[in-house]
Amino acid sequence: MNELGFFLRSRREAVTPARVGLPAGPRRRTPGLRRAEVATLAGVSVEYIVRLEQGRDRRPSPSVLAAIAGVLQLTPSERIHLHRLTKASDPGFTCMGDAIPARTVRPSVRAILGHLEPAAAAVVNRLGDVLAHTDGYRRLMAPTGLLDTPSTANLALFIFGDARARAFYPDWEHIADQQVAALKQGPFRNDPAIAALADELEIVAGTEFTRRVATVPSLPAATGTTRIEQRRGRVTTTHPRNPRPPRRRRPAAARPPPGRRGYLHRPERARRPPPWRAARNFELTSPRRVSACRSASRRGGQSSSASSSASRLASSVISSYQW
Repeated sequence: MNELGFFLRSRREAVTPARVGLPAGPRRRTPGLRRAEVATLAGVSVEYIVRLEQGRDRRPSPSVLAAIAGVLQLTPSERIHLHRLTKASDPGFTCMGDAIPARTVRPSVRAILGHLEPAAAAVVNRLGDVLAHTDGYRRLMAPTGLLDTPSTANLALFIFGDARARAFYPDWEHIADQQVAALKQGPFRNDPAIAALADELEIVAGTEFTRRVATVPSLPAATGTTRIEQRRGRVTTTHPRNPRPPRRRRPAAARPPPGRRGYLHRPERARRPPPWRAARNFELTSPRRVSACRSASRRGGQSSSASSSASRLASSVISSYQW
């Protein structure tokens, strides 16, 4: 199956013309961008985009791949996945090699699960086998029978092979799509362990599984909401997967080592002259020096611009931080 072409086509249909600065036009049959529009914005020919989507060319150059990814506005995780799909066309190589799916959980991971109580949390391997879980997860999944036999507990087999899954997940269709996307993320059938599971799912679920293998992109949603039906009511959980954006740096103050002078660094004021240059003769790590500096500025006359600047800086430090 041409996973690269299918992924590119699904991403192209997800980008509206307005997002790339193009008019929608009165007659548009495709829900997203046309191949010609992607080709023009990426600086390649329309025929080349057609060859990529049809699987006749599965090894684009890095520069072309980066240009297409920019036009399709792919996220960092989608760019990584796109790069993996280009490498998946090389026969005889898989990222996992001969590594078998994990069957045990490290003590440090179990300790983290213990700290997550009473929340529902579980550790699964790439096949969806439930390897460890919290008591909260056991209570949540108890009505489903998933954990009745811990050694064979598998989310994929439960979702596609257990009738209770459809009642447990009100949005079963979406959950099934995401489960197939998670299995396809990577070498898929080039991985012997996943290939064996896929063969079992084809027998258990039939067209419900095979249809999704052919139509679901091989990348799970970055974020999502899962609704669970219980006797006491409906439970809604969210699971963000996107990497967190870089946090905005906050002003930081630290006590300097012995013999060094203290300072306050504010990144948002980095373009201005640093105030500690005017107060280089004042050490701001002592509250007494701060009080003396304030008193000198109040008396006036004898106070210099350096003492005034140091006083303002000291007030900012003391009011923001307790040393």
